[in-house]
Amino acid sequence: MTKQVPAVHYSIVPHDLAAHLFQVTLTIAAPDPAGQIVSLPVWIPGSYMVREFARNIIRISATTNGKKIALKKLNKTSWQAAPCDGALQISYEVYAWDLSVRAAHLDQSHGFFNGTSVFLQVHGQEHVCHELEIQKPVDAAAKNWRVATSLPELKAKRYGFGSYIATDYDDLIDHPVEMGEFALVSFKAHGIPHDFVVTGKVPNLDLARIAKDLQKICETEIAFFEPRSKQAPMSRYVFMTMAVGDGYGGLEHRASTALICNRADLPTKNDVSMSEGYRSFLALCSHEYFHTWNVKRIKPAAFADYDLSQENYTSLLWLFEGFTSYYDDLILCRCGLIEEDAYLKLIAKTINAVQRGSGRKKQSLADSSFDAWTKYYRQDENSPNAIVSYYAKGSLVALGLDLSIRAETQGKKSLDDVMRALWKKFGKDFYAKASSGKQQGLGEDEFASLVEQVTGLNIKRFIDKYIKGTEDLPLAKLYADFAVACVDANSAKKASLNVRLAKSGADCKLAHVYEHGAAHKAGLSAGDLLVALNGLRVTAADVANGLSNLLTAYSVGDTVQIHAFRRDELLSVNLKLQADDTPNFNLTVVENSKKTSSLKRPSH
Repeated sequence: MTKQVPAVHYSIVPHDLAAHLFQVTLTIAAPDPAGQIVSLPVWIPGSYMVREFARNIIRISATTNGKKIALKKLNKTSWQAAPCDGALQISYEVYAWDLSVRAAHLDQSHGFFNGTSVFLQVHGQEHVCHELEIQKPVDAAAKNWRVATSLPELKAKRYGFGSYIATDYDDLIDHPVEMGEFALVSFKAHGIPHDFVVTGKVPNLDLARIAKDLQKICETEIAFFEPRSKQAPMSRYVFMTMAVGDGYGGLEHRASTALICNRADLPTKNDVSMSEGYRSFLALCSHEYFHTWNVKRIKPAAFADYDLSQENYTSLLWLFEGFTSYYDDLILCRCGLIEEDAYLKLIAKTINAVQRGSGRKKQSLADSSFDAWTKYYRQDENSPNAIVSYYAKGSLVALGLDLSIRAETQGKKSLDDVMRALWKKFGKDFYAKASSGKQQGLGEDEFASLVEQVTGLNIKRFIDKYIKGTEDLPLAKLYADFAVACVDANSAKKASLNVRLAKSGADCKLAHVYEHGAAHKAGLSAGDLLVALNGLRVTAADVANGLSNLLTAYSVGDTVQIHAFRRDELLSVNLKLQADDTPNFNLTVVENSKKTSSLKRPSH
């Protein structure tokens, strides 16, 4: 009996750990008679930047029945095989040396890949079943390696090398793979198995604490979207974490997330405190897990069917990223991992970050979302003066909208109800509908009407002012209804250059020069290296204190002489010191108020 070959089959092996090469073999049982076209995505969903993954393909060739056939390159990311009889095999090597959550990385310590970096798309057969065989490398360094992925096993055992299955190409590339000698802890959240995997050396890692804390987060978010059934949208979930010396980030997937963090941020068994680093890591986990609903299933219409060959534009990232950023910290408060005063400090930190840049007065949140491909993901030294973050201001919009809804409905409705309505209408059955091509995403101008249906409130003016417009949210006024004082405590008495500093070796560099600030008016620019202030040397050690050791001798309005290097040329400028305009908002609960101050309780 002839063994049946799957319609689309991939085999991947870490081929050369030292050279960082994956070897991939793609077998297409029934290639296009006119000549099969294959291509690699240019971007990965969740990270809105064209990254040109095909540039990492080192060698590629095609065969049929053991004979080599022509493989013509059509453009920067696509190839077409010559017409052939029988199955088509395409073999290629992928260079993997991007230690991030967005691409692929391979060395003697571990292997990691996203499908968008390594799996060619078979044009015309994207919707058939895709099988993946992950082979163990022969290198002795990989003797004890295991596999972590949320892809369903076909013949492989859990955490083992072998064959896995995906319903289609979109499913295949939505389950990253981590392999290596990793630490592992498992737990259940409302009955759903969850794995937490860590590669990288973390001495005395407290896996039990991580599992306990993540369980609280996961159960809170599952119950957030399904308060009655507490039913999760996936049958299993995997947190994949790369612990490194310096790193932070995450990327969401439908049943997993890829994370990178400082190893010092993870808790150890001899430290039971809630460090700032661990709190940030838990917020990152909360953020990416919330995306399981908001963006992986509740999607903008532009993402309902990704076009991975080019940018996919939407003006709604403030909702999908910004609202997720609002809930990530709020969930930590609701599930008891942080106290309300700590939560308010995090909100204040976001307010200060948004208020610091003048770009918020020039770019709307809608435009920030639309231009993510060319501006937010390609930031430079002038970005604070030119753009606004749809993450940060988007989270403040969510906060402002939540406060408004709660106040105007006397607490009967909240943003929670809006999110659950989005889930019910767009997300709950998204992948079930995808198989029939009937999946639906949120239209560009559909959000306001949905809010009105849920709450009875017309938010068109809110959208025009704070999302399509560039006005600052009146958070102090909105918070007043909830017994929270929102006050900028900056007395503006300190003298300042109005810059952000950074270390450059032993030197102090101007990272950002804020528009209309003292340094800007004196003619200094981002990238300049400060040498001296009134004849006293400036070094990298002055970055931590913001030049305060040198500036304490001066008052606002004083003129100082600045020496700086721009490239290899020495500059000398006279700079009139301005008041430090760095925002310093504080949020405090007003004691003895008859109004309610807590937002940590979900609405029902």
